[in-house]
Amino acid sequence: MTAPLLVAGLDARSLLLEAPVLQRDQDFVVQEDWARELLPRIAQTGARLVVLGPRLPDLELTEAVRRIRCSLVTRRVSILVLVPAADPPGVEAAALEAGANAALRRPLDRGELESWIAKLLSVPRRIETRIPVQGQVVGTPRPAALHFCGLTRNVSLNGMLLASPVKLEQSPDLDLEFSVTGVAHLLRALGRVVREAPEVAWPYLGYGVEFLFMPPESQEVLGALVGRRLPVFPSLPGASHGIHSTVRRDDWVYEILEPVPRDTSWQAEIRRATRAGWRPGVAGPFFVVEAGSPEGALRAARDFLVRYG
Repeated sequence: MTAPLLVAGLDARSLLLEAPVLQRDQDFVVQEDWARELLPRIAQTGARLVVLGPRLPDLELTEAVRRIRCSLVTRRVSILVLVPAADPPGVEAAALEAGANAALRRPLDRGELESWIAKLLSVPRRIETRIPVQGQVVGTPRPAALHFCGLTRNVSLNGMLLASPVKLEQSPDLDLEFSVTGVAHLLRALGRVVREAPEVAWPYLGYGVEFLFMPPESQEVLGALVGRRLPVFPSLPGASHGIHSTVRRDDWVYEILEPVPRDTSWQAEIRRATRAGWRPGVAGPFFVVEAGSPEGALRAARDFLVRYG
């Protein structure tokens, strides 16, 4: 461990007892007494992990997590929250919603705690790695209950580039479900729009989305993708660019991409470009259809273009 692990709101000595793996580097486990000291200490030391408890004398736990996440200097540090057994229910959920990576209630299983510590220490080193993917995204802005379907072209442990068919006002938080080509798991995350992304082609609107929280199972799959332990299917494979067929209608050219598996179904993406500017593989996202087989997905794509193209 080359950077300190900062502890506040609980006794660092108890953490060493619960996670003996830290005892090998216990000089790097640093106790902080005040929440207000955490932000400058994270910045000064390059800490990769902060372990917080609710016994902060100068700040509520959730507010401490939010302040770490809101600072451009400290937002990428991993945050683990440990909650005493006697605390009321709901503390963990509030910490996760505020931006903690994980929240665990004592008494703790030693193996689970050490696994989380190892995982969270590795996140900042991989968080900048961004991989090209094909994927469909279902987003639900908070507090609205209306869903929309979009697409993603790349993803990292920190966030994704979202192509949305609707305008997202005032940097909303989003409940996200997204799939990645070739991966059976449906990934889930709580995200926040942090920028508009003009590089996304019309008719979609582009947004940079930061992940505020991701369930452990989704985080594990995404970590394996980013770490290249799972195969990544690029969005433009080979000379064919993944295009199954093209359709020309008036001033538009539509590309129907080869179907890809998703859970128990198949998806076919439709892209669109102007007839004058079209070149294979450069069309922008337009729509995604789904069916029970590759052939069914291709038929659904053609039927969609007959109705709406």
